[in-house]
Amino acid sequence: MVATPGGFLYEHLADELVHAIDRGSLRAGDRLPSVRRLAQERSVSVSTVLEAYLQLENAGLIEVRPKSGHFVRRRAAPAPASEPRVPRPVVKPSRVTVSDAYTRVLAAMRDPSLVPLGCATVDAAYLPIAQINRIITQVTREMVTVGARYEAAPGLLTLRRQIARRAVESGMTLAEDDLCTTIGATEGLSLALLAVARPGDVIAVESPAYFGVLQTIEGLNLRAIEIPANPRTGLDVSAFEETIRQQRVAAVVVTPTISNPLGAIMPDEERERLVRIAKRADIPIIEDDVYGELVFDGTRPRPLRAYDDEIVVHVSSVSKTLAPGYRVGWIAGGRWHDQIVRKKYSHSLACPALLGMAVAEFLASGGYDRHLRRLRGVLAGNVERYREGILEEFPDGTRVSSPRGGFVLWVELPPGGDALALHEAALRRGIVVAPGPLFSARQRFGNYIRISAGTPWDERIAASIRTLGRLAAKE
Repeated sequence: MVATPGGFLYEHLADELVHAIDRGSLRAGDRLPSVRRLAQERSVSVSTVLEAYLQLENAGLIEVRPKSGHFVRRRAAPAPASEPRVPRPVVKPSRVTVSDAYTRVLAAMRDPSLVPLGCATVDAAYLPIAQINRIITQVTREMVTVGARYEAAPGLLTLRRQIARRAVESGMTLAEDDLCTTIGATEGLSLALLAVARPGDVIAVESPAYFGVLQTIEGLNLRAIEIPANPRTGLDVSAFEETIRQQRVAAVVVTPTISNPLGAIMPDEERERLVRIAKRADIPIIEDDVYGELVFDGTRPRPLRAYDDEIVVHVSSVSKTLAPGYRVGWIAGGRWHDQIVRKKYSHSLACPALLGMAVAEFLASGGYDRHLRRLRGVLAGNVERYREGILEEFPDGTRVSSPRGGFVLWVELPPGGDALALHEAALRRGIVVAPGPLFSARQRFGNYIRISAGTPWDERIAASIRTLGRLAAKE
């Protein structure tokens, strides 16, 4: 190594990078320049850069991701005191009444002139839409009759084959004939509930729960009972076990990997325990796995279906990872598979063939895995930046989740905060957030909001976070 009057070159380079991280010029999830590129930019040897990176890696400041490069590491998990609190249990089921608010918020989310902090979608800049659209062009040239017939349930065979292949890699025993394609995960959830429950039945849900699940429950004339969820470990399995001792439950809907809005990941032992309890009580588990591919470090937990392929109905889609507008989803119905296929015929009959073909080809090409590696990195950085911004700009006493995947943050305002008032005030200033009461069948979480970090951090986002912080201080 070349020495300078103040030390070795690699030490100076490492110090510069440390200062950049401390100042926030490089943030968690940011990718560092490649070794060769940085060597060329700084006119130093490759070995100098490698030694500097090794210093930062040993200090815990950066990490190497196979085939992806060097990235700034996320900081240590925050103290529990800075995270949102676990809600009190709800002991009685209730009718769900979220549709009116849900419709209003969705309408605001669709307005391109508004800052999209309320919509749980990834910005188009992060998605390989151009690549998939080229596949569509190629398919239409080679298959001039595509679209001339219905691709009726269970759906496109090539797509089901690719989904089954990926499922096996994640630990599930799944074949193409176990699957039915759907128009997004929302249709999958509807089909699952139609197959396992009847009007008036009680469905156990996480609390807070994704409002799309609640809206589906409401639309099917079902009732919900809320099971507390922890921001780190998800659904409280002990609370679920106690609930089903006291209350007949037709099914439980759960997102064990990166729940929405908490971003929680259920530990393996709790997944196995939940499946064991549900199987003993003969209660279907509907597993919403739309965020399963977005764990930041790439270590995908085993889905619940990996523990039992009969009692668990597995639902997923590419809406959160690849192309939300394509509405390509799927369901593995376990012992309710035949019923779900029949329900699909009466529900929507078929799925668009062309879009399914494009997704199948993208999965088969290996492009999806390359895309996911990049996407996880940028989303990890986004979540860290947004979280820091919220804690800096919002009033003292604000608590923010610290998810290990996905791109949504659950924000607890200080006591007295009014999420609905904040939502309305923010809308008047061109900003959309998702108010907490949307995530509860009983309109709880009056001082919580969900903020999406799916959009690149820029001055517009930074200014919007500052505005929200000022508005929150007044509520």
